[in-house]
Amino acid sequence: MKKLLFVYNPHAGKARLTPRLYEVLSILQQGGYLVTAYATSGPRDATDIIRELGAEYDHIVCAGGDGTLSEVIAGLLQTGYKGALGYLPAGSTNDFSRSLNLPTGEVEAAEIAVKGIPFACDMGRFNERNFVYVAAFGLFTAVSYETPQNVKNLFGHTAYVLEGIRSLAEVTPYYMRVQWDDGETEGEFIYGAVSNSVSVGGFKGMLSDQVVLDDGLFEVMLVRMPHSLPELQEIIGALLTGEAGERVLAFQTRHIAFQSVQEVPWTLDGENGGKRSVVDITCSHEAVRIMCPEKQA
Repeated sequence: MKKLLFVYNPHAGKARLTPRLYEVLSILQQGGYLVTAYATSGPRDATDIIRELGAEYDHIVCAGGDGTLSEVIAGLLQTGYKGALGYLPAGSTNDFSRSLNLPTGEVEAAEIAVKGIPFACDMGRFNERNFVYVAAFGLFTAVSYETPQNVKNLFGHTAYVLEGIRSLAEVTPYYMRVQWDDGETEGEFIYGAVSNSVSVGGFKGMLSDQVVLDDGLFEVMLVRMPHSLPELQEIIGALLTGEAGERVLAFQTRHIAFQSVQEVPWTLDGENGGKRSVVDITCSHEAVRIMCPEKQA
């Protein structure tokens, strides 16, 4: 009998998986697998267990939020695992699952995890670390993950902008030189995101209609520091309308590099990415296969 490793975060999404755990395990077993379930107990635990045991299994499935998915994929990339990953989105935000058109129900997602179609997705490389769908710094980084989902649902992108403006007085601008495939710029920036997802922190991005998960390109947004009321109004207008300009840059690229005078705190898939003064980000084309609904493939 084939063996399946099921790695899940029991605390993700306020333990939303717990009431459905028996049903999920039953579905995975009915898929023809001898299932080993492993509950993570702390940061990077998922990466460690995949790295240590992943090669011994025929199939791997994980359940949790974006952070859990990121840790599992980091482990897969370190082991060179070639199989497809099943994913049950069970967190609070679940950005990447929206891009994959995965169902929000754990039981339905479990069916796809064993019976779906493998889809090869691009992944990101941030210096020596991997990430799944976003590397970001600055003002809107905390806003994305701290704004209540009901506010996001009610006001959409406007909530993202308004919450960011409310925090503007506390923002730290970072002087950076930025270089990408066919361009470069420098100056003070209050926000930057390099992503491969239709949403970040539950909000749709400026280039969400151009997102293709296997095109080898990132979607990038950079927001310059406003030094006057007209510049602030220009930024607000660009963010609300989705029209890039001089103060808000939006483009696609395979590779991008940041150099800054001071160390800049980054987040990777919503988790702490550390402080860096030099960052090199590259898109790893079709690096990981994930089980998706048939319509996705």
